[in-house]
Amino acid sequence: MNKRIVVGMSGGVDSSVTALLLKQQGYDVIGLFMKNWEDDDNDEYCSSRRDLLDAVSVADTIGIPIEAVNFSKEYKDRVFSYFLREYEAGRTPNPDILCNAEIKFKAFLDHAIALGAETIATGHYAQVREVDGTFQLLKASDASKDQSYFLHRLNQAQLSRARFPLGNILKSEVRRIAEQHGLSNHAKKDSTGICFIGERPFREFLNRYLPTQPGEMRTPEGHMVGKHMGLSFYTLGQRQGLGIGGSKESSGDPWFVAGKDMANNRLIVVQGHDHPALLTHELDVLDMHWISGTTANLARSYAAKTRYRQQDARCRISLADSELTHYSFDEAQWAVTPGQSVVVYDGEICLGGGIIK
Repeated sequence: MNKRIVVGMSGGVDSSVTALLLKQQGYDVIGLFMKNWEDDDNDEYCSSRRDLLDAVSVADTIGIPIEAVNFSKEYKDRVFSYFLREYEAGRTPNPDILCNAEIKFKAFLDHAIALGAETIATGHYAQVREVDGTFQLLKASDASKDQSYFLHRLNQAQLSRARFPLGNILKSEVRRIAEQHGLSNHAKKDSTGICFIGERPFREFLNRYLPTQPGEMRTPEGHMVGKHMGLSFYTLGQRQGLGIGGSKESSGDPWFVAGKDMANNRLIVVQGHDHPALLTHELDVLDMHWISGTTANLARSYAAKTRYRQQDARCRISLADSELTHYSFDEAQWAVTPGQSVVVYDGEICLGGGIIK
């Protein structure tokens, strides 16, 4: 075969096995380690140096060349600046989705093409299928690891050059393959959280970039029950870290963030997981992106999820106006969060998604 393919290697087991499988299939594989974040590079939470060493070790074992490329400027310009603007406005963005669209499948793809590659590959758990000249994004076989949600902003040009070799493999099998072939990171813990924050406390990180503006915590009825440290540091549905104790008048149920009153700098909180203020049947979406390039048939119903770790929920979609798309769910959705993404599916096919308004 000898077709050149560039694999994004993070130092983790998924991208390592991706490179291994493609090498076994006869591709001319080049590994590419992307450095997307330079701040705090020497503290306990940043593992980029360790990750690079792991990626180099795996590349040596597999027998492929590997290159390290710094995309931190592109990341700050295209992803992190958006991340801060959204938090400052009281919304909760998902930077990993933007990172895929702007860095991994744009800056990285451009670099791979410059290296003479026709395609790129990553360790994402998803699948691509071509049907009558249109490229479809499909869920992974391993439902517990499916990452199509994070890839829903990819377009036809990007999908046509993307390969996801782990799409039809279980995660347990991926680790078994890594161990069988002597990859040094076969038991390495999966990374969690936002890519540039790592395992560090989120509020501590955000506090470096956004000012704190303390204010009141109030119930929907107007009762003051506590103080918040700044609306940017909370997200809808949040339970931990509110610092509200029980009172003689309260039910004893846990408190949740139910809304933000930006004009008055107030955090709206309620008691009970199923409080009506946390439930909604309808939502509006900005910047709706259809992977196929054309709007789906809105005369029929689809399934969608308003956050990553969530079951697909039946819904109807309509065009509210030129900028907004309206979603109406059969069952109430919990803690729908402005700034997060709603992603729509037709069975196993990911059709696209947009930003919750």
